[in-house]
Amino acid sequence: MKYLTVFAIAILSVGIGLVGCAKEKASEAPKQQYVTKNLVPATAEVKGADFDIKVDSLQIGMNVDSASKEPVETPTLEGHYTVTNTSKDVLDVQGVTVEYLDEQGKAIAFSSGEKIAKATTMLSKLNPGETTDGSLELTFPRAALKNLRRIDLNLVFIPSPLKRETLTMPEKVEG
Repeated sequence: MKYLTVFAIAILSVGIGLVGCAKEKASEAPKQQYVTKNLVPATAEVKGADFDIKVDSLQIGMNVDSASKEPVETPTLEGHYTVTNTSKDVLDVQGVTVEYLDEQGKAIAFSSGEKIAKATTMLSKLNPGETTDGSLELTFPRAALKNLRRIDLNLVFIPSPLKRETLTMPEKVEG
């Protein structure tokens, strides 16, 4: 029994010694944080000959370095869109592309190494009077954070009915 008590005290002493020698790790502040910045105005409506488009809740989202507040990756343009077919024809909507413009109306280029995604696919057929909506998530050039004066949205669509021709070719696969 005496040996068991000595053994228990020895184990306990080693355990306390190991815990006492453990290095304390200082908790570090996060090196990056996710930040959003609202666009002003955050809502825009445009009426075209064949459609109306409204975008709202527009904001720029980005991960920034906590110390320098500089973006560490390509920012994103986020928002919501609504497209209404105001024509008499069916519109086959393919997507939306964007162009970021500076004060002189020149396109703001993406820097080397930035991700580029300036289009979003919509793929929906709109009958006259119909509406579709969805969300935008496109890349936004870092240079536009300081120089942006205008965003051009281009709705890519095919008016229908389309005229199509079918050609029949008398071909076969050799076997």
